[in-house]
Amino acid sequence: MTRPSKTLIRLLWAIPLALAILLALVLAARALRETAAGQNFLAAYPGTATLPETAPVGIPAWLAWQHGLNVFFLLFIVRSGWQVRTSTRPAAYWQRNNTGRIRTKRAPTRISLNLWAHLTSDTLWVINGVVFYVLLFVTGQWVRIVPLDYEIIPNALSAALQYLSLNWPVEDGWVNYNALQTLSYFAVVFIAAPLALITGLRMSPAGISSRFSKLVPITVARAIHFPVMIFFVAFTAVHVTLVLATGALRNLNHMYAARSDDSWVGFWIFAASLVLMIIVWVVSRPLVLRSIASLTGSVSR
Repeated sequence: MTRPSKTLIRLLWAIPLALAILLALVLAARALRETAAGQNFLAAYPGTATLPETAPVGIPAWLAWQHGLNVFFLLFIVRSGWQVRTSTRPAAYWQRNNTGRIRTKRAPTRISLNLWAHLTSDTLWVINGVVFYVLLFVTGQWVRIVPLDYEIIPNALSAALQYLSLNWPVEDGWVNYNALQTLSYFAVVFIAAPLALITGLRMSPAGISSRFSKLVPITVARAIHFPVMIFFVAFTAVHVTLVLATGALRNLNHMYAARSDDSWVGFWIFAASLVLMIIVWVVSRPLVLRSIASLTGSVSR
């Protein structure tokens, strides 16, 4: 019988520990809300930062599509990244064909099929991200996720207190995110995503890393890259939980259908995206990946 890995054992122990910590935080938050100081704090800082009058209202269709594509790419980035980290015997190797006008003196880099899948998912994610950044600033949607006032901090603490006490903040994400959401989305878009890209480039085996060798030491890149992945996973888990717990139909309509109502349109789009991701997950076996990878280079077992 195969013994469970040390990493799996640590993860299993982390689950009850995390639940115990969460329960303690919930009890502490509920107790704090009952105090006069807690009630005064919530009255002074309701949990929502004020937006400029010129801020756009609503979720445009392009943002809904970008959200769905980001979820899709991120799923397979995390999957392939985990396989790269844990696989000891790759199913195959990929090597770029050194053909065409551009020739180099060094031999083409040979990488595992898992790493090829990871880099391919990364590339698609970055291309989608560039489009996202351009549209974010062109349409003015950036003001909704960028902190513009120092009061965002106490309001974020207020929103966190309301979440932890299981008395959700009163909000309308179609018009304005609460302060904790704003800080979270800002961290994902402008901190975690760039960190993942920069450290990934530094660790890349394709020669790109040499450009970052002085700016980002390889040990620093490795120390940051994996925790960033854990952050994305944790953010996604909390995000999905709150979306479903704080008005699933309306939230899914915002995120997937670019509309603000309680219809089932967003839910069915979300369900279809889940089915698609499950199908691609199941199909993404070494045999299929080898066939796709062979279109961009030579594959050997």
